[in-house]
Amino acid sequence: MIIPEMFGAGLILILLFITGYIALKVKIPEVIIYILLGITIGGLLSDSHLLHFVGEVGIVLLFFMLGMEFPIKQLAKVAKKVTPAGTLDVVLNLGITTGICLLMGVDPLMSFLIGGVVYATSSSITAKLLESSKRMANPESEFMLGLLIFEDLVAPILVAILVGLTAGGAITFGSMSILLLKVVALTVGAILIGHFVFSKLGGFFDRYMNSDIFILFIIGIALAYGGLALYLELSEVLGAFLAGIIIAEVRRTHELEHLIVPIRDLTLPLFFLYFGTTITFGEGVPMIGLLIILIVWSIIAKVVVGIYGGRWYGLSKRVALRAGFSLTQRGEFSIIIASLATSSVKVFSSVFILASSIIGIILFQLAPKISKKIYGQPKKKEKVKLPG
Repeated sequence: MIIPEMFGAGLILILLFITGYIALKVKIPEVIIYILLGITIGGLLSDSHLLHFVGEVGIVLLFFMLGMEFPIKQLAKVAKKVTPAGTLDVVLNLGITTGICLLMGVDPLMSFLIGGVVYATSSSITAKLLESSKRMANPESEFMLGLLIFEDLVAPILVAILVGLTAGGAITFGSMSILLLKVVALTVGAILIGHFVFSKLGGFFDRYMNSDIFILFIIGIALAYGGLALYLELSEVLGAFLAGIIIAEVRRTHELEHLIVPIRDLTLPLFFLYFGTTITFGEGVPMIGLLIILIVWSIIAKVVVGIYGGRWYGLSKRVALRAGFSLTQRGEFSIIIASLATSSVKVFSSVFILASSIIGIILFQLAPKISKKIYGQPKKKEKVKLPG
């Protein structure tokens, strides 16, 4: 007997609610629970095109909203301030990781892809941990969020390049040049549309934003620009991020978020669920030796970025170390990149993501104690007595 799709969809949403509720109670990021659920019920949902499409809509809306946070001028300002730390992050986590994989006999494309998986700290997990641990007001939070923003700028381009490289064509200077040209054209197009068109539509948005049909316009822009990126054989993530930059020029981000968040929260868990359904362990976890090396290296690399990048940013040694131990968890971008891999590398990457997420959460909680253990108690500032 074939289960009706609507009945199946209802059961999936209820399962996601139950697992999300459990994650909330035990204080584990929902992303991990959703992936594990996908692995568990993968046999029942294999090759579900509808689940895949709805999940893609969720990831598009996630990065559309990220782009909405960055009007062009603010984007340039943030990028400039954290560029030294962000560059070190790229070199250590993407560059050296790729080199380690090459030395261990992995082919160049998969080495670069694994480097991409290791590169980006999870924005969603880190933001939730900062908020739940009441560390958002700490001096390292500004640096950490700035570094996450830098990664959010680099990662969509990285995904676009990997999509082009994994499409099956030969990797040549000409193909790479065309790929980069497409990325530049899509980016410049978004900047021009945002600056010359949407920056002048504030009044239009104010008049119609509360209309029931306005959400169709906003979601349509996100999907259309994401779809244009796919048409150019790039990543929909890059297109969605650039669509968000276009909308950011209207300067109505806070009001628009209320429209988009419910749809994002409904569709995004399905992306992580679908990713879990594509993981089949088969003969077990491949390249266990390399996996252990990369888990250890990924922690060291992020701590080094925190220490040196934080010092360049103006943090004290104690605070910079605390930031470094708070950046080791990987998440959504790593999952997107891992979804482009072959089956064995996908399993390898999935285990890495799950392990680094769990270890990262533990290290985040221990970061204040570790920094205190190394540098001792911070000196309290003496109070100055004023006359009267």
